Amino acid sequence: MLSTLAKEAAVMGEAQRLFGVLHSVSKTKAEKWTLEDCLAAAAYTLAINRFKKEQNAVILAHSYTTPDLVYGVADFRGDSYELALKARESEAEKIIFAGVWFMAETAKIINPAKQVIIPAGKAGCTLADSMTAQQVRDLRAKHPGVPALCYINGSAEVKAVCDVCVTSGNVFDIAQKMPGDELIFVPDMLMAENLENELKRRQTPKKIISSGGSCCVASSPDKTVGMLTERGLVNRLEAEYPDKQFVWPFGVCSYMKKNTLINTLEALVDPRAEQVVEVDTLVAQQARKAIDNMFELTK
Repeated sequence: MLSTLAKEAAVMGEAQRLFGVLHSVSKTKAEKWTLEDCLAAAAYTLAINRFKKEQNAVILAHSYTTPDLVYGVADFRGDSYELALKARESEAEKIIFAGVWFMAETAKIINPAKQVIIPAGKAGCTLADSMTAQQVRDLRAKHPGVPALCYINGSAEVKAVCDVCVTSGNVFDIAQKMPGDELIFVPDMLMAENLENELKRRQTPKKIISSGGSCCVASSPDKTVGMLTERGLVNRLEAEYPDKQFVWPFGVCSYMKKNTLINTLEALVDPRAEQVVEVDTLVAQQARKAIDNMFELTK
């Protein structure tokens, strides 16, 4: 009886902790997170936090994942670059990466000896899926000697055939440091256009040769809203700035939302084969060079 009461008290205490963070966060356009929502999540967050401690695991959650993951169980939250840094710095034996496949691949490339697990399994990305390594090779063959940059939202195979990996936060500075007056940039066509324009503005113009696709969220055509971004990032702002109101076009990355508390618990207790990240050794070695070059050129 006392054990049952203690468990119920623990769950309620966890629900109240979550609600303290999520009460200002939108669950839908018309609804905020309620105490009842947090109560439904609390048993899972308690279990996940217990298992990750027992297993010396670290949980990295991209900002586009759901608020119960980001604030309920994540040790670190952020964008692709921030989480890559945390993966590199982590001393944990196991990395649980709540994100999409290319992010978990990057964590595995940086930490080849560690087990890396992605709760959502092989959750894709419209950008990563828009370009293959062979397409990059073909592009480089047409432009011999031109340095090739790839956005971090690219597969391990694509990273392996590029010179430097970049993010939206460091692409302009890294591009300026590259030799020559031409650059290959893949796979984000919109970022390539922005890169060429920004380099002109900085009076260091370079011709940008690009190919690939676009992000299903960031390429939203709606220009009349306050924030053009994915709902998860808006949820973070709502949680961290509860006194402000945010307006956004309700862009949602369905790939990121495949990460849930249930499959995160599964990833810790009994991961399925498709949740365990493996990268071909040669591909990983080649991709690691592009990632390390990014860290070096960002200093």
